[in-house]
Amino acid sequence: MSTEQIPQDRTEHPQARIRTFMARRGRVSGRHEEGLERFMPVYGVDGAVPFDAQKAYGRKAPMVLEIGSGMGDATAAMAEADPGRDYLAVEIHPPGIANLLWLIEEKGLSNLRIYDGDALDFAGTALKEDSLAAVHVYFPDPWPKPRHHKRRIISPERVALLRSRLAVGGYIHCATDWVEYAEQMLRVLTADPGLGNTSEAYAPRPDHRPLTKFEKRGVEAGREIRDLVFQRVR
Repeated sequence: MSTEQIPQDRTEHPQARIRTFMARRGRVSGRHEEGLERFMPVYGVDGAVPFDAQKAYGRKAPMVLEIGSGMGDATAAMAEADPGRDYLAVEIHPPGIANLLWLIEEKGLSNLRIYDGDALDFAGTALKEDSLAAVHVYFPDPWPKPRHHKRRIISPERVALLRSRLAVGGYIHCATDWVEYAEQMLRVLTADPGLGNTSEAYAPRPDHRPLTKFEKRGVEAGREIRDLVFQRVR
């Protein structure tokens, strides 16, 4: 497939039909409502059309796909510390989207944009192949019950889709505090023929990944945090 083509038929990626997240609206405050109304038209992106980085950021630069940006503090911190790359945050939680919109506005982050929706749908329909420098999947829902494992975002079919959007030399970086999920992540990523592990097994926590409140709570509860960094090799 040419790098200029965008697959429009979602049947090519059947796993994208099984949602990897549970939609939770949460309480949207007046400030959040204002943020969504004022800034989503400015900093939000449309997943129904091929993504145009030049239009979104005003330039062409290496791009990072941040899947599940939560309340956005860590994503905003990474984008602010890394002005040479562009960040695309994907989130479905309205308060988190609104908070990140305010952070973009207040910090003047021209290299950070937001998509409200399913990251797999967006990757499959809007992103070109070989268009990403990195994919971040930090603390995804572990779906601990065996009958729900099919919803885990790190599965062979979903990883194949995400890997196809990485340029050769780009990387997928995962982090989790759920040991059993970390072990599955390691198996799945190792088995992908286009990825190579940058470490013997788990990677050291890189300095560029901010320590979030969620992660701090996990450490305080005695849960081990595991990072995995795999590079696209072909």
